[in-house]
Amino acid sequence: MGLSRTLRDAEPFSQFPDDLFAEFEKAAVVKKYPPHIHIFNQHDPPTGYLYVIKEGMVEITAQAPGGVEMVVDYRQEGQFFGGTPIFTGEPYTGGARTVKATDCYLIPEDVLKRAETDYPQIRGYFTRIVLSRVKDLYADIVAEHSNKALTQVEAFPFQKRLSEIMSTPVEVCEPHVSAQQIARQMSEKGVSSLLVTDEFGSPIGIITERDIVAKVVASENVDRRSITAGDIMVPHPYAMSPDRYMYEAMSYMLAHKIKHLPIIDREEAVGIVTMRDVMRFRSQKAMLLVGNVKEALTIEDLVAVSAQTVKVAKTLLSETRSPFETMEILSYIHHSILRRCYEIVLDDMKRQGMTPPDIRFCLFIMGSGGRKEMLLGPDQDNGFIYENFPDSRSEEIDAFFIPFSEKLVHAFARVGYPLCNGEVMVNNPRWRGRLKDWQTRITDWIAVPEPKKVMYSTIFFDFMPLAGDASLCQSLRDFVHRKVPRNTLFLYHMLENDMKHKPPIGLLGRFVVEKGGEHKGQLSLKQAGSVFIVDCVRMFMLEQGIYATTTVERLDELVKLNVLNQETA
Repeated sequence: MGLSRTLRDAEPFSQFPDDLFAEFEKAAVVKKYPPHIHIFNQHDPPTGYLYVIKEGMVEITAQAPGGVEMVVDYRQEGQFFGGTPIFTGEPYTGGARTVKATDCYLIPEDVLKRAETDYPQIRGYFTRIVLSRVKDLYADIVAEHSNKALTQVEAFPFQKRLSEIMSTPVEVCEPHVSAQQIARQMSEKGVSSLLVTDEFGSPIGIITERDIVAKVVASENVDRRSITAGDIMVPHPYAMSPDRYMYEAMSYMLAHKIKHLPIIDREEAVGIVTMRDVMRFRSQKAMLLVGNVKEALTIEDLVAVSAQTVKVAKTLLSETRSPFETMEILSYIHHSILRRCYEIVLDDMKRQGMTPPDIRFCLFIMGSGGRKEMLLGPDQDNGFIYENFPDSRSEEIDAFFIPFSEKLVHAFARVGYPLCNGEVMVNNPRWRGRLKDWQTRITDWIAVPEPKKVMYSTIFFDFMPLAGDASLCQSLRDFVHRKVPRNTLFLYHMLENDMKHKPPIGLLGRFVVEKGGEHKGQLSLKQAGSVFIVDCVRMFMLEQGIYATTTVERLDELVKLNVLNQETA
């Protein structure tokens, strides 16, 4: 992409005349940067250039107290960075580090300042909009790490992106290379894997030390002189992008039983992450717990794993993680435990000769679980969606799913997820059904919004797939987002349900606490507070016909749509 074409699509340059772009083109130089180097660091003096990315990817970094460097933004082709100090004369408020080999156009300071004479909006853009945005962003990062006793702790690995831990460059070979050459290359480079690429440099396979041993060394029916990389490789390797998080990679690698994960950006291998890379970082309790979940063979194994969640929560909070991040990670762990419990119960059903019917089905989770906002003692809110099988098969389907559902909810309870007092669980026929059955129920909830149906809807609308065919959940979500925005009266009834409750504040400004029972003298932060914020944000989301998982993500989307301003959000 040419410099002029790039800048024409970007603020504040989009309204400038051709002769100014011609001057930029004439003065700019192209500089190549290798992967994983800092183009400049936070607090460095200005280099005198505006950087426009011609090809590649750059991370914008910020340092929290104690020297912890965190990735706060990404810039790719067509985007620019480093312009603010040209007009302010101040040091860089953040660093810029390449994710992979990157080419940049460097526009000199003097050209931009000459342009400023006729187009003062250049200075206004960089000094007002960009600077305030960046300073606010870094202020948030610093505030999150303000506890002096903990500032020397390395940033929690769950927050690290794969671009920060991956090994690069990646060793590659072509499909025709011999096994002997592959072994020599791996030995000389000191690597345990390499990628096989096609003529365009795109990865088409992976070879690990285990593949060499199993398919060459240990095999008696192989001609070791003629077997090639194409014969040995595992085709279509599992991969992730560099902006994904470490905890995602950890779970992904465990789920697929792999120890080497290529990192791919736009069909180009930019790095590789091994299980050893993941495990060498400190604060491994949460990741190890997820690993233990994957390895659990019995319900009792999961009981032992579930008992560790309190310790993990303490670890997360001691490492200066925000409450929102801690909550999402805990939800990820809870989902992993519930999913593994489902697999164990399903396997047990099969061993008893109870074969699942040949239909698509999905176990979904609702409420705080569906929003990824689970804390330490969540109860159960779950259901089943089936594909639209004919009525004649109902008896056959029930013969499997009724006992399966009973076993499932009691297994969940044994692991540590209490039965729902409102019976919002798969063993209640109300929470099982075909896709068309669910569509009928939702239509009825909306058409006749009685208090109990409104209560059901507030739990249900935060649903997400947990196991099985997730496309069934997506089909149902599409139906909800088509149906609800057209029925404002239903949204009014949802609002009215919340308005019946008063904030727990008395006439003199004191908290109104429980008058009796086991919680006498106490205040429920959920039932008397946060539940109404969650409900309010959900109603706005449904009205707009959008989807986002967590309440915070929903607020972000509502700001983008100008439904709420940033201050209100």
